[in-house]
Amino acid sequence: MNIGVLGAGQLGRMLALAGYPLANRFTFLDTTGHPSAGIGEVVIDTDRKHLEAFLEKVDLVTYEFEHLPVSLVQAIEEVRPVYPSSEAIRVCQNRAEEKALFDRLGIPTPAYRLVEHADELEAAAQELGCPVVAKSVTEGYDGKGQAVIRDPAEAHEAWRAINHPRLVVEAFVDFVREVSIIAVRGRDGEVAFYPMAENQHVDGILRYSIAPLPDLDAGVEQVADGYIRALLDELDYVGVLTLELFQCADGSLLANEMAPRVHNSGHWSIDGAVTSQFENHLRAIQGLPLGDTSARMPTCMVNVIGREGEPAAILALPDAHLHRYDKSERAGRKLAHVNLLAPTHEALLERVRACAALLPDAPAPRFSFE
Repeated sequence: MNIGVLGAGQLGRMLALAGYPLANRFTFLDTTGHPSAGIGEVVIDTDRKHLEAFLEKVDLVTYEFEHLPVSLVQAIEEVRPVYPSSEAIRVCQNRAEEKALFDRLGIPTPAYRLVEHADELEAAAQELGCPVVAKSVTEGYDGKGQAVIRDPAEAHEAWRAINHPRLVVEAFVDFVREVSIIAVRGRDGEVAFYPMAENQHVDGILRYSIAPLPDLDAGVEQVADGYIRALLDELDYVGVLTLELFQCADGSLLANEMAPRVHNSGHWSIDGAVTSQFENHLRAIQGLPLGDTSARMPTCMVNVIGREGEPAAILALPDAHLHRYDKSERAGRKLAHVNLLAPTHEALLERVRACAALLPDAPAPRFSFE
C-alpha cells in the first residue's frame, strides 16, 4: 500500500522506517518547500498545484504535522481516506476548540480565558493571578507563540511579542511533573494505551521522556486512559493520539494539550516497546490488528537539540540506540534522539546522565521519582 503523508519531517521519516517491513511505500506532500524526511518520494507543493499528482500516487493519507490548512485536508478527504480525519486537525490546531472539547468531555484543564486584545490579556492576568501563560490560539508549538506574564503590567508587551489576534491565557499550575499518555485507535474502534511517560522540557522544547514510570499509581494511569479514550471516541479517531498532562501533588491530572499524530514523547517506543507508536499508527490506519504497547524495560528518550554529539561515543553506551534525522545543526532544531534502555530505573538514570554529558548544551536530567 502506498501511504501519503502530509508533511515531510522526521516524524514522517520514522513512519516510513516502520512501514517498510509491512511492504508500505511512502509519498510525502511538503507544503513548506523545506522537506527533511530524506526517504520515500517527496512532492513539493507550496502553491497547491501538485495535489492531484500526489493523490494519484497514494491509497490513503495520514499526516506527521497538524499545522495544515483544514481546507486542504478536507479537499483530500473528497478523494482519498484520511486518518485521522480533518475534524481532528481542526480541533487540535486551535487551542480554543481544544479547550472547549476538553470542557465538554469533562477533562479538567488549568483555569483559562480567551482574549482578543491587549487590555483583555491584562484583565485575564489580573483575574487568574500571575504568573500566567499566554499562547496563540493557533500555530504555536515547541514554545513558539507564547509568553509567561509575571505581572499584569507585562501584558501589552506580551501581546506585541506573540503578535496573534486571539490568545488563550492559562493559570500557572503547581504540578509535580509533566506527563503524556499516548493511545492508538484502529478503524474497528480497538484502543491500545502506551505506558505514561514523564517529560522534561527546557524553553518549551522536549528534552527527555522516560517510560514506564516506577512510582505511578495505577488509578492515575486509569484516569489518563479514560481521558484519552473519551477523546478518541468523540472524534471517531483512527491512529495515534497524544494527550499532554500536568500531574499535581495529589495525583490529579490537568490536560495541557493534545496532538493528533505520533509524538516526540513516544519516540522511546521505537526501541523500548514491543510495538512502536509508528508501527501501530500504520497498523491502525490500514485496518490491521494493533500491536502490543507494553514496555520491554525502562526506557528514556533523549532529544538531541541544536548540536550533535559524537555518534561513536553515544553508541558506546550500553543499550543505546541513536536515531539521527540527517539535518544540519541549528539552535533549537531537533537533530536526533537517543533511546536508552536498562533493566532498572536506577541503572537507566546513570545511562541518561552519561548520555547527556556527551551532548553539547544538554541540560541535566531531573525526574520526579528520583
